[in-house]
Order: sequence, then structure tokens, then C-alpha cells
Amino acid sequence: MLVDSVPEQRAEAAPAPPNRRVVRSVGLLVSVAVLLLVAVASVAIGAKELSVAQVWHGLFADSGTYADVVVDERLARTVLGLLAGAALGLSGSVLQALTRNPLADPGLLGLNAGASAAVVTAISFFGVTSLNGYVWFAFLGAAAVGALVWFLGGSRGATPVRLALAGTAISAALYGYLQAVMILDDAALARMRFWTVGSLSSASDETIWQVLPFLAVGTLLALGLARPLNAVAMGDDTAKALGADLNRTRALSMLAATVLCGAATAACGPIVFVGLMVPHVVRSFTGPDLRWIMPYAAILSPVLLLGSDVLGRVVARPSEVQVGIITAIIGGPVFIFLVRRRRTAQL
Repeated sequence: MLVDSVPEQRAEAAPAPPNRRVVRSVGLLVSVAVLLLVAVASVAIGAKELSVAQVWHGLFADSGTYADVVVDERLARTVLGLLAGAALGLSGSVLQALTRNPLADPGLLGLNAGASAAVVTAISFFGVTSLNGYVWFAFLGAAAVGALVWFLGGSRGATPVRLALAGTAISAALYGYLQAVMILDDAALARMRFWTVGSLSSASDETIWQVLPFLAVGTLLALGLARPLNAVAMGDDTAKALGADLNRTRALSMLAATVLCGAATAACGPIVFVGLMVPHVVRSFTGPDLRWIMPYAAILSPVLLLGSDVLGRVVARPSEVQVGIITAIIGGPVFIFLVRRRRTAQL
């Protein structure tokens, strides 16, 4: 479903009054403080109960069991959660502006489906069994689908509607392929089942270093597109009048979203709703200016992702509920609420 949000984007043309900028800046600092608290909780809390003293020793004064749990497991998944959450939030912000659909997320353009199809192909046909092997296949799958969506959407003549339709069609085809392979290959089903849920529990230093360059490039590219995307979000005619290069902005936006979503999905699996919920909620108090939406989304999306991961560790001790399940449980009702609220506002 596409929702043209051009009218609400027009408010961005006028600069925010000074007092509103101060409120936004203070809110950003508060968001950073909340993120730090959630990150500390992610290191301190886990399926295995440890005291504060044991966590401290694991971090700074121990090379045994506590260090294995705190540093090798919790710290690595916390760092990956910070990086992946920021990437999902930024990619969602870019795609919502690109498609002029405030309820868009990376799945709308088929990026998650591309990554998933590539992983199941790697498992079933190439015998890949490790997460480090999945990373590259998942990233290439997302990149390939991003390029295909751009081509089918019209390339230089791409429009938000054509991009979304191309992404939806490709997603349906790829998910059909994925299900067929998993049904026919029990080994692929067993290995794929854990990855498709979306999880931070397999985080490692090696995985983080593999995806970090892509996340860094995607983040810089997305932040650099904030101003031209503000113009594009106001409509093609207005963007042209403001001097924006529509084709260049859309192409770079597709590239930024693909790199960010592809790297995050490769490392964690397809985690849903984070890239949809956070930018949409952020827009309600920042306004439509992407120069504010993007920093807020990059900070608050890891809050949601790490908070959900911490919740998943404690609700079923000594087992864990994977973060992808928690975000889906939270995201479903929130998505319904957002759709109903938007529909009520339009009536």
C-alpha cells in the first residue's frame, strides 16, 4: 500500500523555529543517553544470570568463564545490535522518503527476500554451513535484488510506485523459491530456520568486521542524501523546481538502502518492523525533515533492537527468544495502530 505523503512533507520547506530546534537537539541527547543505558543492559543482562561484579570482572579483570560470556558473547552481540539497528533505521528512513510511503520498510523493495533467497541457495547448493559464509551470500543477494528492482522500476525513469511494485513482485517470486527449496531439502530447512528468524546470538568479532565497511559507507551515503531526499519527498515537480537531480538522488538512495539493509540482514537475518516503526514514529515529533529523522532513527532503532534482544533473553530463561520474534510481536500491533491512525486522520 502506497501512501503519498507529499502534503505533510511541504512543511519542511520552512526552517524550524529556534525553540523547536532546541527541543530536537535536547531530544537527540536524551535519545543517546537512553541508547547508552540499553547498551549497558545488553552487556549486563543475559540468559545466564551474572552479578554486576561478575560482569565487571568479565569485562576488565578476567580471562575465564565470565570473559567468555560477557566479552565474547554479550559485548559482540551488543555492538552488532548497535550497528544493525542503526542501519535498519537509516535504510527505512531513506526508503520512506524515496517511495513517499511513511509505512515503507526494506522489505518493500525485496531486499530481505533477496538476502534470504541467497542464503538458502548457499546452504542447499553450495554447502555453506557457517554464518561467516552466509554474510557474503546474503549481502550479494540483497544487492542483486536492489539492482533488479531499480532496473524493473524504470532505471532513470523510476518512480516510487514502480519501484514498490517491482519490489513486491520480486519478493513474492523469491519467497516462493525459498519455500520450495526448504521443503525439498531438509538440511537447508534445518540450517535456514535459525537464520530466517533474525538473531543477534551468533554475533562475533569476525562478522562485525566483515559488515562494518559496508555499514560505514551506507551510513555516510544516507546522511549525505538527507537534503536532496527532502526535496524529492515533496514531489517530482517541486524537487525539480528546487534544483534536485531526481535520477541521481533515487539511484544513490537505492544504493544506500541496499548496502545498509543488505549488510544488516547478512549479519543478523531478516529482522522486521525496525526499519518501519522507528522512522515513522520519529517523524511524528521531528517533522518531515530528514536531517533530523535520520539521526534520531539511527539512535532509536538500536534502542528498539537491543531492548527487544534483552527482553528475549530474560522471558524464557535459561533459553532465549530470538530478537526477530520479539520485534515481530511488538511490531505487528504497532503497525496496525499506525495504519488505523493514519486512515482515521485521512477521513
